[in-house]
Amino acid sequence: MWLASPALPVGGFSYSEGLEAAVDSGCVTHEAQAAAWLRDQLMLSLARADLAVVARAVPAWQRHDLARVRELNDWVGQTRETSELRLQAEQMGRSLVEWLRNRGAPSPAPGADPRVAACAALPPAPTWPVAFALAVAQCLPVPRRPGEGEAALREALLSFAFGWAENMVQAAIKAVPLGQSAGQRILQSLTDAIPKAIDHALALPDSQRQAFTPMLAILSAQHESQYSRLFRS
Repeated sequence: MWLASPALPVGGFSYSEGLEAAVDSGCVTHEAQAAAWLRDQLMLSLARADLAVVARAVPAWQRHDLARVRELNDWVGQTRETSELRLQAEQMGRSLVEWLRNRGAPSPAPGADPRVAACAALPPAPTWPVAFALAVAQCLPVPRRPGEGEAALREALLSFAFGWAENMVQAAIKAVPLGQSAGQRILQSLTDAIPKAIDHALALPDSQRQAFTPMLAILSAQHESQYSRLFRS
């Protein structure tokens, strides 16, 4: 639940992931369009990419399989189609690593966990899905037999998806703009769709993981030089 909070100090609130550009271009102008846009982004982007990466990165961190972690981190960086989307993934990843270094003293203490230093050292930077997976791995026991830990992993993906949904709904409220009641209706729509997105991500083999959202990439590129904007992406 802590990892799902939009108040987690990683800067997620400062990004709209192309939504602000969609508003500026006239693709999203009211509540129904905002809800449809975000549901599509959940299923076509998150479920096929970031959620699938988290699902594979958590067990890799649990096994201390740094080669697999680096492979996943490289994939995230290579599939960010614009500079601002890559900036978001890397900035939020670095911020979460700093949070892992500096938060309290759970057991084991994160400062003593060599995986935190390994994550920080990922070139050119730890990405958000991979760093989030490390935070999850620190919370979960290592599975002792096949199938053990599947329920906990699913809960972790629910946290990742719901944190994204809350941030994006707040971006829609500010950018469209919308009222709080409209935002809650959109959040309900996303919440209803999240379980299906997670089922898809968990079942997705590496060979079918993809990042192909051409309209989102075009709008993100346009957003980089948009005249007036509230968000960093």
